[in-house]
Amino acid sequence: MREGNGKVAAGNPEGPLVHVTFLFYEDCPSHELALERLREVLNEEDIDAEVEVVKVESEEQAQERHFVGSPTILLNGQDIDPPPPDSYYALTCRAYHLEDGRISPLPSRGMIRRAIDAATKAEAVDGPADSGRSM
Repeated sequence: MREGNGKVAAGNPEGPLVHVTFLFYEDCPSHELALERLREVLNEEDIDAEVEVVKVESEEQAQERHFVGSPTILLNGQDIDPPPPDSYYALTCRAYHLEDGRISPLPSRGMIRRAIDAATKAEAVDGPADSGRSM
């Protein structure tokens, strides 16, 4: 269901629920642009979601959050670019492999858009993540 402004209400039980978490390490210079890009893509996709911004400040917090580097974007708890299972968690900057083979400190708009699309489709099929249903 869309709100009067035409956006999908992320908290609306009749529409897709997308929980967005943005984790960053302040010593990585790309986090501000990455957050701006994330919000722009959410707006372009008509997803009215609050973005939980989390500053990762210690190695312990990096371990607890499974933080593979800054910036990290999670949609419904899933990394938009899932790291290998043997990834090292630390206060570090992150590199993304773009569609054209280049490496970038930022995820591409397309990468963010595809992850949003997958998260909203999974939500529509599986129901809310906290509904008690297992995947």
